[in-house]
Amino acid sequence: MLLKQVKTGKEKKVIWSCPNCGYTVEAGKEKMSVQTEETKETALQVLDSDIANLKTMPTVEIECPKCGNDKAYWWLVQTRSGDEPPTIFYRCTKCGYTWRQYS
Repeated sequence: MLLKQVKTGKEKKVIWSCPNCGYTVEAGKEKMSVQTEETKETALQVLDSDIANLKTMPTVEIECPKCGNDKAYWWLVQTRSGDEPPTIFYRCTKCGYTWRQYS
């Protein structure tokens, strides 16, 4: 349920309202405060540029969708919630193209 402030005539009321079924009920007289927080989304850095140049990353035999090369570096990143499997990223050893595979 969502907390809403509605104006009826000259007075304002605070009500609880369900966005699914439309049910509403007047909120009690308890003291309430509203707190808002703005968050900025940050870009996900898949692989640091210093690490990307290292040749010690593990490799796997997989075909690059861009150039057809048969070898790529790979690494795991937890891009979704903790109960979801990690995302596997691949970077072609020949052309440097990066792609991902969701588990």
